[in-house]
This record gives sequence, structure tokens and C-alpha cells, in this order.
Amino acid sequence: MSSDPVRPPADGIVLFAHGARDPRWALTVEALAERAAALAPGTRVRTAYLEFLTPDLSDAVAALVAEGATRLRIVPVFLAAGGHLLRDLPERLEACAQRHPGVVFDLLPALGTLPTVLDAMAVACVEAPAVGSRRPESGRPDGACAQ
Repeated sequence: MSSDPVRPPADGIVLFAHGARDPRWALTVEALAERAAALAPGTRVRTAYLEFLTPDLSDAVAALVAEGATRLRIVPVFLAAGGHLLRDLPERLEACAQRHPGVVFDLLPALGTLPTVLDAMAVACVEAPAVGSRRPESGRPDGACAQ
């Protein structure tokens, strides 16, 4: 990971995702956190959720600050920027900044809008194996899509 010579690298990363009622939904976000941590040894990586799951952004930030973090990258794990990123996240981030005035918060755009992520998703659209299929003769979905 390259770092800006003027700006010190973050010592904490928060992956901020929507959340879901089914806790299994978070497995992908947690896998992303593990991969990010492996790419940035020594950088603490945490997940945070807008709703349904814990921790929320405030708790994830507080945990990183308690561990000594002073510069945090906030990474919205969203495909695009809609109401949650345009309204909800800025409000929550401002509240975090008020609670932790000595911490620098670097907010990234929605992850899905980054060119490298778009490129990876385009490749997956073309090359990823199917997890199920619909067979015309049966009229029913087959495989994981049907679950």
C-alpha cells in the first residue's frame, strides 16, 4: 500500500457496511476486513454497521481510539452512494469527530465506485462460476439461488 508523503498512513481502518438481520450477511464484510488487515500489517481493521448488526460506527471508532489509533480510514462498503452515504454516514462521522477531537478521519468514497473495484466486479460478471441455475424444463431454480 502506498502512502502519501505529506499525509501519514492511517493506523486504523473501519469498514462501514449496511448490515442485515441475518448475521451470516456479515461474513463477507469480515472476510474483507481480514484481507485488508493482511495487506496492511500493523494497521487495525474493524467492521461497523449502519443497522441490525454490531458494532456500529461509534463503537468501532471508540475501540480503535482506545487501542491508540489517531488516524482512521472510513471505508463505506457500499456499491454506490445513496441516502445512507449522503446523509447517515456524515452525521455519524461528525458525531465520532466530536467525541474524538484528536483523531483524523479520512472518508473514502463508496467502495463500489472505485475504478479497481469496478474492474474486479466486471471480471467477476464475466468469469465467476454460477451458484445455481434455472432449468426451463423444471420451472424451478436449482442450487444456491433457490435458497
